[in-house]
Amino acid sequence: MTNSSSTPLIQPHDRIFVAGHRGMAGSAICRALQRKGYSNLLTTGRDELDLEDAVAVRAWFEAQRSEVVVMAAAKVGGIHANDTYPADFLLQNLKIQNNVIESAWRSGARRLLFLGSSCIYPKFAAQPIREEALLTGALEPTNEWYAIAKIAGIKLCEALRRQNGFDAISLMPTNLYGPGDNYHPENSHVLPALIRRFHEAAGRPDHGLGTSVTCWGTGTALREFLHVDDLGEACVFALEHWSPEAPGALSYLNVGTGVDLSIRELAEAVAAATGFAGTIDWDTSKPDGTPKKQLDVSRLAALGWRARIPLAVGLAATVANFRERLTNGQLRAV
Repeated sequence: MTNSSSTPLIQPHDRIFVAGHRGMAGSAICRALQRKGYSNLLTTGRDELDLEDAVAVRAWFEAQRSEVVVMAAAKVGGIHANDTYPADFLLQNLKIQNNVIESAWRSGARRLLFLGSSCIYPKFAAQPIREEALLTGALEPTNEWYAIAKIAGIKLCEALRRQNGFDAISLMPTNLYGPGDNYHPENSHVLPALIRRFHEAAGRPDHGLGTSVTCWGTGTALREFLHVDDLGEACVFALEHWSPEAPGALSYLNVGTGVDLSIRELAEAVAAATGFAGTIDWDTSKPDGTPKKQLDVSRLAALGWRARIPLAVGLAATVANFRERLTNGQLRAV
């Protein structure tokens, strides 16, 4: 349900801590907050505060006394990274989110938003995926470690709400893209990986004519993509207007466009956006991951929020941002 009062649930003077403000999602949330007039933002880099250090995190919260907390910090990566470093993805994410969520509650924060992921849902969930699908089936094996950590975060927020009345809510975004993404050649997600691969191939004098780019899988898997600035706006909207007050009401909502496309179609779109003139080959020995992952976003739409950036527009802007940062030596590739 939405906030029954016209007064937003957060105020411009609130001290708002955005954990993970340098990441793609966190930086977009900061931009969205600032656009809406929220200037009292608290941020801290990992060089100043190690979110895996429970003692340090608790001391920081006690000193800062933030009133609103956005938990956007996480260890993230694509299929290869998740499959290669399962212990890292599980342990680090559990530590980070548990420390932040518990310390926010203990220090008296009034409201918290936890950012999850659409990978929390079963591999073969009915499509489009409704929020009720959580914990109804087996996860996609290639990213189950990250998914399990995110599920634990959702449930911790639910438990603190139920037992202690802590106003913690969660949003589950679909696949994100946009400024601030990670373009590591092996550890990135599918869309930034494609942008980098096709950009490099298109950099030849003939724009790659006569060459080929190899992509993983069959290209038939279906995915949904949300521009990260849309996510930022959704987070601010939820913080201002969404309060699951009814007994037993879900305290997490899906965030996406509600529209998907095949990885083959995505690759062709990226090739066009980068000016690549060659051909695309598919390595079918590599995994596709979940066959289809499209979120049901009807609940958030009913509250009054919808994504506004079409993929074609967002993709063109993302390629331009990638090339600008690459030229300026500011590209994130870790």
